[in-house]
Amino acid sequence: MEEATFGAGCFWCVEAVFESLPGVDTVVSGYAGGTVSNPTYQQVSSGRTGHAEVVRVTYDPARITYNDLLDTFWRSHDPTQVNRQGADVGTQYRTVIFYHNDAQREAAEKSKAALEASGKHARPIATQIEPVPTFYLAEDYHQDYFSTNPRAGYSRYIRGKLEKLSLTHPSTR
Repeated sequence: MEEATFGAGCFWCVEAVFESLPGVDTVVSGYAGGTVSNPTYQQVSSGRTGHAEVVRVTYDPARITYNDLLDTFWRSHDPTQVNRQGADVGTQYRTVIFYHNDAQREAAEKSKAALEASGKHARPIATQIEPVPTFYLAEDYHQDYFSTNPRAGYSRYIRGKLEKLSLTHPSTR
């Protein structure tokens, strides 16, 4: 198993997207990239910790490649948005790839350059590519949000994103 770490807006949505991919073993929501040790959601949501809401993905590289994960990352959000995704605004919602090794860094940089060159987006790609910092696990109530809160208002948004990406979440199979 290998790990990858991504930030692409609210971690509830990002978590559900990556949980829907065959070859992904686990996805956990957390915080990374800031200056506060063991931050709480309340601290991170203030925008003053420097942390982003992220997911740590554990995957089987024999079943899904890191490049496949990158492709899903790019398709799952607007990588041109600076410190926001949709209605979620703040540095905690920034678009970021935290690489775990040189191969991931090279793959992330290459895929970002290819996306920029494609002309798919009118604005520049804002995604940061940085070495993985300390990852802090989010509170229990943030884990598996879509599975445990299928009728919540935000889950309707997640469901729409999964449909747009032609993904089926394990909790709805």
